[in-house]
Amino acid sequence: MRSVLIVDDNEDILIALKLLLKPECDLIITENDPAKIPSLLLNHSFDVIFLDMNFSFDTTSGMEGFYWLKEIKKIEPNSVIILITAFGDISLAIKAIKEGATDFILKPWQNEKLMATFSSACKLYDSQLEYEKIKNQQNYFNKLLESGVPEIIGNSEEMKKMFRIISKVADTDANVLILGQNGTGKELVARALHKNSKRGNNVFVSVDIGSLTQSLFESELFGYVKGAFTDAKEDKPGRFEIASGGTLFLDEIGNLPLELQSKLLSVIQKKEVTRVGSNKPISIDIRLICATNAAIYELVANNKFRQDLLYRINTVEIQLPRLEDRKGDISLLAEYFLNQFKQKYNKPLLTISPLTIKKFEEYPWHGNVRELQHIIERSVIMCDSNTIKPSDIHFNENKINNNDPLDTLNLDEIEKTVIQKALIKSEGNVSRAAKELGLTRNSLYRRMEKYHL
Repeated sequence: MRSVLIVDDNEDILIALKLLLKPECDLIITENDPAKIPSLLLNHSFDVIFLDMNFSFDTTSGMEGFYWLKEIKKIEPNSVIILITAFGDISLAIKAIKEGATDFILKPWQNEKLMATFSSACKLYDSQLEYEKIKNQQNYFNKLLESGVPEIIGNSEEMKKMFRIISKVADTDANVLILGQNGTGKELVARALHKNSKRGNNVFVSVDIGSLTQSLFESELFGYVKGAFTDAKEDKPGRFEIASGGTLFLDEIGNLPLELQSKLLSVIQKKEVTRVGSNKPISIDIRLICATNAAIYELVANNKFRQDLLYRINTVEIQLPRLEDRKGDISLLAEYFLNQFKQKYNKPLLTISPLTIKKFEEYPWHGNVRELQHIIERSVIMCDSNTIKPSDIHFNENKINNNDPLDTLNLDEIEKTVIQKALIKSEGNVSRAAKELGLTRNSLYRRMEKYHL
């Protein structure tokens, strides 16, 4: 079903076209005043626009038609426009096509020919949408290639068990909920599920729900049309649209406010989104993977997370082990990160001593794999020899003097110490630490990177 705008100052033309197109459309807006075109385009999304060449102000030259053609193209550059013209204006119509119109129909028209023209215009509109979708996904692919995607490392029994689950689930379209502490590799598991699925050659889109404010939630996930709000200077697809045909990963789903959960549930159930500022639903085809480090069942019990939404997102549930529970993987992970960072910092001869690995295996790793990664990177940077020894390793906990007052007035040192205390208090849970500090997750991550935490 289609949405159509018809602009003509002849009421008979408007009525006739509306009756003819009605079986093919779920929205037909007719307008006899072309001055209302801009507001109509800002409030609606049209597959096809029928535009008269001549209006009552100037009934012969076609200049008004050219003017409004250009105005429509300014607002909607990819709009599909069919001109309505009299027989004597064919040369004008051909000129208009060169300036952006799609086709034209002659008055009086033959119904069969008009419907054929309309059908061709609709196919062009669909092709443009598909092109935009491919372009958006390609841009997303390019960003992923530039950033690089790490792999899951592990040979322990806990990880082998998880790999078996991934191999069983990946090839289905079942929605998956990944549970685990911060830093256990939830996004890596989501990427592995995508890579080994039938959608593996399509796009994987990751969204950190915890970093989205309520005002950004709909525009980021569902997209918006030009003019929907002050800074909406062009149409922008949301993450659901970009992910269509592939996989959408919603990280930290437990942080989603209750009032927004119903909107997400509606999209999942209907398999369609409506951009902010538009009333036209767009069909989506995604495989949904969610993750959280929150106690999701406690949130449901306390009425902070919708039970019906939980049922929708956890057809299959995967619980990730803590690094504390898979210490057999620590040496493997340490070597993996060492190879990464000695290349990054141009220290090709660097190794880790067995005593250092033993020290790693005795540490509780509240921040899990991410904490191990940060400590090894810091050690590679600070190490003065070709071997990282136990004395080169400084855990965050050893830097904190518990409740003793700070004995420095250096603002960076104070901020670093306070962040370390918050991370220890939250057992490495970045979301809880950020909340404790009054920061967003992204702000805390930037500070952690600044201080190599």
